[in-house]
Amino acid sequence: MKTVAICRYGAGNVRSVELALGRLGAELTDDVANADLAILPGVGSARTAMAGLRERGLDEVLRARTKPILGICLGLQLALESSEEDGGVDGLGIVPGRAVRLRDGRVPRIGWAMVGDDVYWFAHSYVAESPAVTATSEGLAAVVEHGSFTGVQFHPEKSGPAGARFLERCLSRA
Repeated sequence: MKTVAICRYGAGNVRSVELALGRLGAELTDDVANADLAILPGVGSARTAMAGLRERGLDEVLRARTKPILGICLGLQLALESSEEDGGVDGLGIVPGRAVRLRDGRVPRIGWAMVGDDVYWFAHSYVAESPAVTATSEGLAAVVEHGSFTGVQFHPEKSGPAGARFLERCLSRA
């Protein structure tokens, strides 16, 4: 059984991520450094989230990890080098690129949208600009992969069967 650590730094979607992983039979641990998979969840603002990561020492733990990390929504954006949010915030620098405010279409972008052959739930006002983008949705970055990091702009924990399949794939690769 794979161990999964959810980074606890004050993000708003930790409980729903725990529930989704529990349904898949994942063994949860608080050991972010050594878990098979670390998840960087995220609902909130970049500045507050980065402060929470630094305060708990999770920023350095995540930068030092060589095992897989999954960043969800704000968690993807935090992994980038920087974000425009909150007047500009330095990110973890795990992935090249930056998070930029959505300028076209609906802001915030909330609702179901296609990524490849599946439909996922999105809720965001910022999006990754990165050479590591591997999938898009409506012309925007939806998946970013760089080294052992995978980040998604959508919320797999709120995306029903498609989200469960995505999380199962992440667990199987860990």
